[in-house]
Order: sequence, then structure tokens, then C-alpha cells
Amino acid sequence: MSTRKTILRSRELNCPSCVAKIERALREIDGVAEAKVHFASGRIEVEHDPQRAETSRLVDAIARVGYTAQVSPL
Repeated sequence: MSTRKTILRSRELNCPSCVAKIERALREIDGVAEAKVHFASGRIEVEHDPQRAETSRLVDAIARVGYTAQVSPL
């Protein structure tokens, strides 16, 4: 699997359970190797195979658990 890192940002993270929900939702996507949410900065780092886990799927997964996110430059 060829992976790349995508950085997303969310300004809605207000509790540690937010971090767990988002990380779990992202890791459930086929093609995601790792997901790490930085609570204080709202930065979400996702290592994924762009052929199997497109950026739009990452954003949609975050939306399904109740948060918004947008792609951020590395």
C-alpha cells in the first residue's frame, strides 16, 4: 500500500472523547493506516492510501461522528 499523509483541521474539538471518536471513525476506513488527532490545535493527521481512502471519505467520516473538518496544507 502506497500511503500519503493528509492534514485536516477541525475547530470543534472541545473534549478528549472528540479525539477518540474521530480517530476511531478514520481508522475504520479501508486504506487508512493511522489517524492521530491533536486536541489542542485541532490538527488531524491521517496516513492513508489515496486510492482506497480518498480525502473526501476522510472528511465524510468525521462528519458522520458530528464534526466538520477541512484539508489543511502540510
